[in-house]
Amino acid sequence: MSWTKTASGHEVALVDGRVRCRNQAGRLLKGVPASLKDDPVVVQLRQTVEWLARHEASCLVQVETWMVRSLPVPLGVLAEVWPDESWQRALRDLVVRPLTASADPSSGGEVGLLRAVDAEKGIGLVTLDGDTVFVPARAVAVPHPVLLPDLDELREFVADLQVEQAVSQLFREIAPRPAGLRARDTSVSDWANGEFDQLRHLTGRATSQGYAVRGGYASLRIWEDGHALDARYWLGSDDPESPAWTGELGWVDEQSRPVPLTGVGPVAWSEGARMAARIHAGRKTDDEDA
Repeated sequence: MSWTKTASGHEVALVDGRVRCRNQAGRLLKGVPASLKDDPVVVQLRQTVEWLARHEASCLVQVETWMVRSLPVPLGVLAEVWPDESWQRALRDLVVRPLTASADPSSGGEVGLLRAVDAEKGIGLVTLDGDTVFVPARAVAVPHPVLLPDLDELREFVADLQVEQAVSQLFREIAPRPAGLRARDTSVSDWANGEFDQLRHLTGRATSQGYAVRGGYASLRIWEDGHALDARYWLGSDDPESPAWTGELGWVDEQSRPVPLTGVGPVAWSEGARMAARIHAGRKTDDEDA
């Protein structure tokens, strides 16, 4: 942004996301003088900084939603938002799959790292061969990592390129659905018996990781193949200051009916397991007891 003069003669501007100030001689100051904190120009710039931070956070959340739900995103939508730096940071270098005739995210072409979007030419990708190509597409899918068969190869590829994704996709914690599940089972105990000194520490751990806590459960809604499931991980419902132990992880449908483990899709399984593992990681350990 250009420099704007304040009532005192100082000039201010947004530089690298911060409000910077220079004096009448053009010398850049270390900070904005306290006498300018209520200047309308400075106030407006600081409000702009706050708005940009909220905007960037909302872009990250939206792109993560596209990924977790493996939603096809129309090319026109991407072309509209791509010039916005916040949107571009959230989208750039994600592994995407171009879609043509079908809306099915699994039926598109080769995946690659997203580098450019053009309403006429399609999407610019860096392929696993290291080639940069434009691929015509009517929409783009952002696959959940558990759905990527070449995940290990893709991880090595981005590591070699020293690529960092703003939205954690390739290095997101995943849990493939195990084989041999029984239709009569509706929960797993892999993350049970995690001990916490107080229940409020356990529920605080869950909320700090971004999960809702209702009725004694940490809860996460996951949409997959057009259907919603809630992953629920038992925390407890006793006195908040009483000792607590984690319980079982299960999934329920929109009517809160338990879903057989064989009916839980790969994304719902992975995201539910990720929630339980992240909460369980805060438990007491043998080192703490010593």
